[in-house]
Amino acid sequence: METGFPRGSTPTVDLRLWRSDAIVLFDWLMSTDLNAVPITHPAQKQAPAQEEVARDMGW
Repeated sequence: METGFPRGSTPTVDLRLWRSDAIVLFDWLMSTDLNAVPITHPAQKQAPAQEEVARDMGW
């Protein structure tokens, strides 16, 4: 069990990228068919699914 996080909170990660790398990553996320990306564990599908929901909601 993780410690150091308030009950009910979700741990976050800050990712520092050069602007050009961030643009490439964003473009890849927006143009990739996430269903075609191979996964080996169900948790790997969670982050792309959350990104897809955020995109659908206009965030």
